[in-house]
Amino acid sequence: MNEALPQKVRLRIRSGTIPHKIGVYVCHCGTNIASKVNCAEVARFASGLKDVIIARDYQFMCSDPGQEMIARDIQELGLDRVVVASCSPRLHEKTFQGVCHSAGLNPYLFQMACIREHCSWIIEDSDEATIKAMHLVDAAVNRVSYHRELFAREVPVYPGILVVGAGIAGMQAALDIAEAGQKAYLVEKAPSIGGHMAQFDKTFPTLDCAACISTPKMVAVAQHPNIELLTYSEVAEVTGFVGNFHVKIRRKPRYVNEKLCTGCGVCIEKCPVKVPSEFDEFLGTRKAIYRYSPQSVPLVPVIDRANCRHLTQGKVSVCEQLCPAKAIDFNQEETELTIQVGTIILATGYDTFDPAIMPQYGFERFDDVYTGLQFERLNSPVGPTGGEILMKNGQPPESVAILHCVGSRDQNYHEYCSRTCCMYALKYAHLIREKVGQDVAVYNFYIDLRCFGKGYEEFYHRVQDEGVIFIRGKPAEITNRALCLEEEGKLIVPCEDTLLGEYLRVPVDMIILCTAMEPSRNAIETARIFGISQGQDGFFLEEHPKLGPITTTSDGIFLAGSCQGPKDIPDSVSHASGAAAKALALATQGWVTISPTTAWIDPDICSGCRTCQELCEYSAIDFDEYRRVCLVNETVCKGCGSCAAFCPSDAAQIKHFTEKQIFAEIEGLLAPARLLSA
Repeated sequence: MNEALPQKVRLRIRSGTIPHKIGVYVCHCGTNIASKVNCAEVARFASGLKDVIIARDYQFMCSDPGQEMIARDIQELGLDRVVVASCSPRLHEKTFQGVCHSAGLNPYLFQMACIREHCSWIIEDSDEATIKAMHLVDAAVNRVSYHRELFAREVPVYPGILVVGAGIAGMQAALDIAEAGQKAYLVEKAPSIGGHMAQFDKTFPTLDCAACISTPKMVAVAQHPNIELLTYSEVAEVTGFVGNFHVKIRRKPRYVNEKLCTGCGVCIEKCPVKVPSEFDEFLGTRKAIYRYSPQSVPLVPVIDRANCRHLTQGKVSVCEQLCPAKAIDFNQEETELTIQVGTIILATGYDTFDPAIMPQYGFERFDDVYTGLQFERLNSPVGPTGGEILMKNGQPPESVAILHCVGSRDQNYHEYCSRTCCMYALKYAHLIREKVGQDVAVYNFYIDLRCFGKGYEEFYHRVQDEGVIFIRGKPAEITNRALCLEEEGKLIVPCEDTLLGEYLRVPVDMIILCTAMEPSRNAIETARIFGISQGQDGFFLEEHPKLGPITTTSDGIFLAGSCQGPKDIPDSVSHASGAAAKALALATQGWVTISPTTAWIDPDICSGCRTCQELCEYSAIDFDEYRRVCLVNETVCKGCGSCAAFCPSDAAQIKHFTEKQIFAEIEGLLAPARLLSA
């Protein structure tokens, strides 16, 4: 018997009155916890709890000495349960489970109490924080007595990897995967890959040609033998689990045979129908048969069913008659393709904020008020004006106002910063003076300038030196009502310059709105299909904001680029490479560990009502017609708990979250008598 144990504990062990041997470890977390919680007092309290044979406090439990302390006690004292009171389980639960496993204790005989986020970080009074920490430790000790050994399963990982979205992030992820020798399926809902970057003219801060950067990547994606490109397609359904996802992809008809089309463009040239172009942000037009962008990959046009006279009115098809390759095929129908992959990367990108819902800025009320993306198309050599920056009357502007943070950093719309707006506003200021002339007056109306990246601050100083005028103030309602002769025919931007402390009315010819980046408009549906979560801002939620910015809470599904939050091009590319590395790690390892915390249905209690089967989002519950009971497919089950919550006969339970464990934890929380006696 270890003499380090208190005498009363050694006597209870000898007498057999201790059914479990629980060790409790209270972490100071430097001063994160210890500044408010009396950790030594919490450990002293824990030592008096039922079945606790050792309780210690230490500066950093997650450090090597802290972990060695736990492992040594497990082996020397024969601990069969471990409780650690420290930070969030999201941060270090796996760390301490690994310690238990390495010391020979089943990792599911461990319980963690969060006394940092739930106590020291939110409670001002030290005594209150300490008492609440005692409550949480009591709850964890009470619960861990009901833990049972669980064993994770290893399943093989199918080598294919699905990448959803073919913007710059999706293309980078697919290329990294393909270069590593793995198969990548790249799905894009638009007729061409490239994403928003294909709409840009130049990139900040180096002013490189965007097409010169992105087009070679687009071609490399199309030509790589390990990438299967599925454009004009959308994911309709995802079933399965990490390592073995079955993905149903819906492919829309192009009405053009991709194998026969040579990309000659005769069909586009001869088509008589013109409609507004989505790619040009509705500033220019396209034909009813069109290429999505000038650099489209694949270089195969698509027929717009809603505007094609042959499909809507039954008129003679000019394109079908004139196509030299006989590639027009109006018999095409929507098809479905099912693929099997081991992991999934979401790179579905972002949409831009619609400033029409902010009428004070005059968008769609006044001519010559443009969004940032519209200005990109005006400035592009292959845009609707051939790269000339012109107003609606065909004349170049003599003065331009650039309004920052339209929809960003605004409690009425999006509270977050979109990160890219300041820099592309500076880029626009430079390009206007470069293309239109040095005499053009360019005004930047800003709240704060956030030039955070490599070379960004230097670019800001360069634009300052070029004579661009910066006004620190948020504009009020844009108007065209002139108060003096110099305002006649102008758009008036009223604002308060908060640096000068003066009210200004600035007359300009053109206004550019730097609109926020916001989640894709179908993000809710995407989250539902892939079984992932969204944050308060609507972007897809990562597993951990610092330690897991790429992974999601759904095993095997990773995030890349601005679907996770606003990012510029370098950050999107690096994020995508990180996602590819995560996916490749599973693919090359060849197997993955599946958590055992799944649902279980007691066949002796199940009434066969099938309520759980109807609720299960993962189709993990089958019905045994012979025995008239429901059964859980543990390979597919995610342990979400829907079945256990709604089962009318209490037959459904979640392993590691059983009713006994949950109620024991609640009982520990509501135990003031033990605290008072302590």
